[in-house]
Amino acid sequence: MKEINLETWNRKEHFKFFSQIVFPFYSISSTIDVTKFYAYVKERNISFYYGMIFLCAKVMNQIDAFRYRIREGKVYLIDEMIPSFTDLKAGSELFQITNVMLTDTMSTYSQACKKAVSGQKSYFPSPEDEMRDDFIYFSSVPWISFTSVTHEMDINKDDSIPRITFGKYEKANNKITMPISLQCNHRLIDGLHVGQFVKALEAVIKDLE
Repeated sequence: MKEINLETWNRKEHFKFFSQIVFPFYSISSTIDVTKFYAYVKERNISFYYGMIFLCAKVMNQIDAFRYRIREGKVYLIDEMIPSFTDLKAGSELFQITNVMLTDTMSTYSQACKKAVSGQKSYFPSPEDEMRDDFIYFSSVPWISFTSVTHEMDINKDDSIPRITFGKYEKANNKITMPISLQCNHRLIDGLHVGQFVKALEAVIKDLE
């Protein structure tokens, strides 16, 4: 973890500007081509959801803007973000939240998620985990497509956790597409960085072999 010198930070003016706003958060939704990804996970018996979480987290961890965290008025660049995701509890219409650290491969990550989800007894992580800010929050609404998403949250301007939501993937004209939404803090992240994330994710999917 590295503390950022706010006086020499190239984002100093933007950070100050958006710090004046009561709700400095925004969401952007897009549609991505997941045709190759769908074939990849199906051939390897990998969960579509866990596999997509893995790819998104790997890509996002490579972009510094998403790893900034605001803590007690200071900004830090953390080493790695951990996926924290919602999933329906078996035999229930209620969801649970599970935290699973990244592994080296998509296959091992999918296996780790399945094990963690099935073994979790409570709906939510421990109070200690809920206080952490080194997460990426993931959720999915696989029953519907969407053009925008908003998230519940406390009005805390220091909330620096990115929130990603996947929608229903749909097949048309020999392509499979899926809506994806990203909510983030404008004090730290601009549309440029969201664009970098989406572009990098699409490139990683394209290069799957």
